[in-house]
Amino acid sequence: MNPSHETSFRTQIGPLFFLVGIFALNFISRIVFSPLMPLIEVELKIGHKEAGSLFFLVSFGYCFGLIFSGFLSSWLSHRKTILISSLIVGVTLLIMGWSSSLWGIRISLFVIGVGAGFYLPSGMATLTALVHPRHWGKAIAIHELAPNLGFVLAPLMVEFLLGWFTWQSVLILLGIASVSMGIVFHLKGKGGEFLGEAPRLKTLQALFRERSFWLMVLFFSFGIGTSFGVYSMIPLYLISERGLDRTWANTVLALSRIFPLGTSIVSGWVTDRLGVKKTLSAVFLTSGMATALIGLLSGEGSILINIFVQSILATSFFPAGFAALSHIGPRSIKNLAISFTVPIAFLIGGGVIPAGIGLFGEKGSFSTGFIVLGGGVFIGSFLVQYLKFSRED
Repeated sequence: MNPSHETSFRTQIGPLFFLVGIFALNFISRIVFSPLMPLIEVELKIGHKEAGSLFFLVSFGYCFGLIFSGFLSSWLSHRKTILISSLIVGVTLLIMGWSSSLWGIRISLFVIGVGAGFYLPSGMATLTALVHPRHWGKAIAIHELAPNLGFVLAPLMVEFLLGWFTWQSVLILLGIASVSMGIVFHLKGKGGEFLGEAPRLKTLQALFRERSFWLMVLFFSFGIGTSFGVYSMIPLYLISERGLDRTWANTVLALSRIFPLGTSIVSGWVTDRLGVKKTLSAVFLTSGMATALIGLLSGEGSILINIFVQSILATSFFPAGFAALSHIGPRSIKNLAISFTVPIAFLIGGGVIPAGIGLFGEKGSFSTGFIVLGGGVFIGSFLVQYLKFSRED
């Protein structure tokens, strides 16, 4: 290992953790509705199918934000795009905290998705510019601490704050934190002071001609579906189909995401050592089986243990997935690869999949939804061999 490369990586740990903080709040703002959903269902008098559709609205907005983030970053720079993302998410959460109508919540969820979507391409562009490509696996693994922390903190935060506040007040407090973090990053943060690449017909044609781009859309759909999609519907599944009370279900949800804090880092190091393809194949094989077992197992103890195992395996996808995505196509379209892969995948994995699981739940069988999803992910492991990477990096 080149010592200068290692020294350079160490000097960027601080700026990387600043991005982790931004990303964590960005992520919590989208997933906080999962532990809150049992209360929202009761207050708004909606069913599982409609609850699942609310996650689709967040995902649809996120898709929109990711696609158009290139226009914003090409005009303002990645740094200012990150600021705007935090402000939009924070202000919308503040407004949503004062709204009690179903349509007001629907519109707010879409806008939160849009604002959150502006972050990721600029955050990844800033991160990969800060560190040498040799250390992208480790850097991305550190960045992926954010969603894993969010998975743990969101249900614990909800249960703690609901002891004193309403669910609307929880959103207001989260909105204040998001706005504050964005302003602090703009004033004190490092990196991102360069323009992004706006989507143009020529660059989009180059991207869409890449077979590996479409494979990555499928793989990210699987990765997001087994992590975010499953996470979104687990509380409703445990409460309505397995008979757990809300506090215990949210506690299980939070505890199950503690171990992935470490496995994400391990996955980054494994990706650097074994390579992207071997890591992705292993993740899809194991996470697909674990996801299907959520629906196949019958005892409460075995289901809860498997939820822990499934969360570890599912979140192992992202360091390898983003490392693979960072090697798709020429350098001029890398931020566009993220801007178009993740939105389509998130619309499927974070929107269609939880909505589909909710539909199965509405018909009386959340379990079937988990089995179908797990089977599809397992089969996807055999497609990894067809990925082709750029030779420029």
